[in-house]
Amino acid sequence: MYKIKITFKALLFVTIVNLMACSGSKNSKYITIGMVDGWAEGVAMTHIAKAILDEKGYHVIIQKASTDMILASMHNEDTDLFMDVWLPHTHGVKIKKFSDLMELGTSYDNAQIGMVVPAYVTINSIAELNAHQDKFGKSIIGIEKGAGITVATDRAIENYKLNYNQMNSSTIAMITELQNAIKEERWIAVAGWQPHWMFGRMELKFLKDPKKSYGDAEKIKTYARKSFKTAHPDLALFFSKIHFEDKVMAELLAFMQDYSDKQVAAKAWVNTHKNLVDTWL
Repeated sequence: MYKIKITFKALLFVTIVNLMACSGSKNSKYITIGMVDGWAEGVAMTHIAKAILDEKGYHVIIQKASTDMILASMHNEDTDLFMDVWLPHTHGVKIKKFSDLMELGTSYDNAQIGMVVPAYVTINSIAELNAHQDKFGKSIIGIEKGAGITVATDRAIENYKLNYNQMNSSTIAMITELQNAIKEERWIAVAGWQPHWMFGRMELKFLKDPKKSYGDAEKIKTYARKSFKTAHPDLALFFSKIHFEDKVMAELLAFMQDYSDKQVAAKAWVNTHKNLVDTWL
């Protein structure tokens, strides 16, 4: 009985050591990528990366959560990557909380957040909103509470002394409200951003923001947990090279929107963009 206990403990110890070694190994094929569901550009880029790595024999796990939860998980070394960090404005404060995270590269250069209205709305600046409160119902349709664009919209309401309330729910709910308003040709203002497929499907415009409540153009970057580059130098190099030009990103988002299964869409897109993918590899 004594010998059996010793043998069991020894096997258990060896198993634990092996699992720890595998989890920290440079050759580990398990990769976790955080993703905010509903953020079109992040969903598209994450599934594209997964489709490419799947072909290379990796097992990619997509973890859906809020930006704050993803960054905290990366800080705790539980999540490897996040491909949808908007800097310097939208996620600047959030990134500062986790200074140990590592920037790998920039995937898109001309991102923008702001207040968006249908093209038929005759005003062109946020400063004009108070003069048309009744037409907009004194409401700005936002997305999830805690999102960077939500904070910026609250700042815009304060900076321009708007007699408006931001109505927060979800990205999907915001887009649904926007689509319904356009069908009825009603005036509506939403917290929006580009790149997004809605700019390819609807005629929209950003209201001018002379007080810079939403900041200037931003870059979308990929961040990783602090030890990722050491554990996966080849993958760190791969993610540092992923970059989308304006036209390619617009086509990608429109393409992805036509598929309910994003994994199927990503694989189809990768198969038709081998030359671009090869430059990343």
